[in-house]
Amino acid sequence: MSPRLVPSIRFRLTAWYTLVLCLMLVLYASATFVTVRHEFLEQLDADLYEDFEAAEGLIIRTPQGGFTWAADRHHDPDNDEDRGADVWAANGEQIYRSRASSVLPPAALSAASAQPHYDSVVSNGSRWRTLTRTATVDGVAVVLRVARSEDRLRTQLWEILTVLVFGLPVVAVFAGVGGYILARRALTPIDRLAAEARRITADRLHERLSVPNQRDEIGRLAAVINDTFARLEASFDQLRRFTADASHELRTPLAVIRGIGEVGLGETRTPAEYKEAMGSMLEEVDRLTTLVDTLLRLSHGDAGTVRLSRAPVDLGQITRDVISSLAILAEERNQGITINDPDRVVANVDRLVVREAITNLLDNAVKYSPAGSRIDIRVRSDGGQAILEVADQGPGVAAAHRERIFDRFFRLDEARSRASGGTGLGLAIAKWAVEVHGGRISVDENPSGGSVFRITLPLTPSAGDPKQHAHATQASGGRP
Repeated sequence: MSPRLVPSIRFRLTAWYTLVLCLMLVLYASATFVTVRHEFLEQLDADLYEDFEAAEGLIIRTPQGGFTWAADRHHDPDNDEDRGADVWAANGEQIYRSRASSVLPPAALSAASAQPHYDSVVSNGSRWRTLTRTATVDGVAVVLRVARSEDRLRTQLWEILTVLVFGLPVVAVFAGVGGYILARRALTPIDRLAAEARRITADRLHERLSVPNQRDEIGRLAAVINDTFARLEASFDQLRRFTADASHELRTPLAVIRGIGEVGLGETRTPAEYKEAMGSMLEEVDRLTTLVDTLLRLSHGDAGTVRLSRAPVDLGQITRDVISSLAILAEERNQGITINDPDRVVANVDRLVVREAITNLLDNAVKYSPAGSRIDIRVRSDGGQAILEVADQGPGVAAAHRERIFDRFFRLDEARSRASGGTGLGLAIAKWAVEVHGGRISVDENPSGGSVFRITLPLTPSAGDPKQHAHATQASGGRP
């Protein structure tokens, strides 16, 4: 369906409101009509029974042994066109027949009994309601039938039905107009929010929507939109910082390469000097390549295109492998690295990804810890979680920087970081590697000085069962 043909919410609310109201009115009118009709019929039957009792008292025995109708001026069927009465003797002889009941067929005398029998009869296009029952006059049984016309009752019912049928469309029209006005007033705040949101562009993300009432649905919607704008503002700020930092990081090695090239071309150099210049240029190219590769990896991680090869991994063993690979760097600074992993801690993770996170944390600790210091690593499990802690004796991280330290290109000491050859992306890589496994990474203050970087990962459910550990190791080809 074309967007132009899709009705507005205001129109749909009005249509649904009118439709539901009409259905309710139809049900209510139908129930009302049925109830009124039932009451009218019950009242007609009650009137017939009163007529029967009155007529029963008007039948008298004559001295000759016959029966006669002793009509009075208050109850004379011959003077009423809507009421009639018939009396038959037990032998079928017609004792009395009123003028109104003359149009009715004879009653079934054989079916008459002491129980009242109500029936509806159609005669000459008119409907009559009759009550037939036996009566006893001076010990002799007779059959008495009283009748009343249903025309007046049906005329009243038809008038009621006409009012209900023709009144329903009028009520529906008024309901639709009222529903449209109500829907318009109810949706006016949304139109106002849309107009305010339309004015908020990428350059005005600091602005927020007005929230007149935070407790109603419109207020909660505005609060959610404001939260979305806040996240967008934070994302845009982070993107601007990332763009600026990435541009700066890329420009630095390019400027160095250009400077070396201009110096080399400025005057004639010896082969050894050219070789040294080319070596410096290659170092900057390697640094630039590493930076671009890291950015690409983070980009793939953000896009969710990195596939993890999860398997049960012994975190203590993989940490020992990382220590072995970085032992030369620690020996150059006369640093000692200790690991405390008394229990076997197994997590279902991608071995290479988690190894890179541990490598970045340990490499960071080696770079920023003073010479001759000690780096302590502890691997443990706690409450269904695998915890790996790297404690160094470096300068530490201030509380104000502990959240941003995992941001890309964030450095506490620019000069020192560049001198050590860092790109400012190591901790960002570590954060991504941990979070992609459903874990978290944090940094706290080391009581003995320095920092404690902590990785928390979901523990493999079978980590507490040595037999299941052995089974998992065997299934993965003997590698933890």
